Amino acid sequence: MAASVDASRVDVAVIGAGPCGLAAAIAARAAGLSCVVYDRGALVSGLAGYPTDMTFFSTAERLAIGGVPFLVAEAKPTKRDALAYYRGVASHHALDVRLYETVEALRPVRVDLRAGEPEPAAASARPPQWLVQSVTRAGVRHELAAHAVVVATGYFGRPNRLGVPGESLPHVRHGYVDAHEAWGQRVVIVGGANSAVDAALAMHRVGAQVTLVHFAEGLDANVKPWVRPGIEARLKEGVIGAHFGSRVVEITTTAVVVEGPGGRTAVPASQVYTMTGYLPETGLLEAVGVPIDATTGIPAHDPDTMATPLAGLYLAGVIASGNQANRIFIENGRDHGTAIARHLTRTHP
Repeated sequence: MAASVDASRVDVAVIGAGPCGLAAAIAARAAGLSCVVYDRGALVSGLAGYPTDMTFFSTAERLAIGGVPFLVAEAKPTKRDALAYYRGVASHHALDVRLYETVEALRPVRVDLRAGEPEPAAASARPPQWLVQSVTRAGVRHELAAHAVVVATGYFGRPNRLGVPGESLPHVRHGYVDAHEAWGQRVVIVGGANSAVDAALAMHRVGAQVTLVHFAEGLDANVKPWVRPGIEARLKEGVIGAHFGSRVVEITTTAVVVEGPGGRTAVPASQVYTMTGYLPETGLLEAVGVPIDATTGIPAHDPDTMATPLAGLYLAGVIASGNQANRIFIENGRDHGTAIARHLTRTHP
């Protein structure tokens, strides 16, 4: 049932201030649409959660958005380079970004302005279709009526859990930011893709005793080519241990119990890092009735326009890739905003 409320109005509300969300906001503004961006965390918070010394697989040119050149000294930018760049882009385009403000719900809406009340300064000429309900971290609640909503919530809020006893113990973490905390520790890293390999090498370098546990028979095929020789050498030397073809069955306060070809083994561990990926954050979409494919996890949408079956509701970025996050990156998700803006201006000029 549609709600009828008094609320400030905007053409486009973008949920998620990652690179693809920012690109969508910039495209909306370029098309003459008023726009607000929400994020429950910091600007590009997904990138901010990457390891401190991470280097991107993509070149700077492929990460650039909004017509702002991304210039770095090296061939591939670092996390620090990227954070500075996206701060600069948001400032350059003077985006209305509302950080640390969580969108709790979306509702179909009809907005009625009070009799005689002037339109807000940034009021939309397009009819509102959605009510965006949000709350700041100070507990202040807001409502905003939008003609269109772009869900660009990314992929870093729902860790892919192991589902084993002990996974919630305090020394178990999903992902890591800085290897320094692992100095002098016995560390078990679960996973065999790029994130796990990067963590293993970084923690080994700072003085941790590292063991990898991975269900496959070896490292994943997509491990970065400039990183693979280093991890393979450390594994061959035995300075980084590994249990391939193995799965974690339990985590205790002192060990990780692994089941593999040789049976069960308790690997001593004072810190455990599960680098097992994430699941898409589809809660807002499911709540309003967007169908989610049970097999792929992909929300129903038109890939040419990024429109969902619900009028005025769009996807941008990795949320559109479902359970396979490696299908959409910044470099091929940054253009979603252009497709959305084109569709919006064509359907309601």
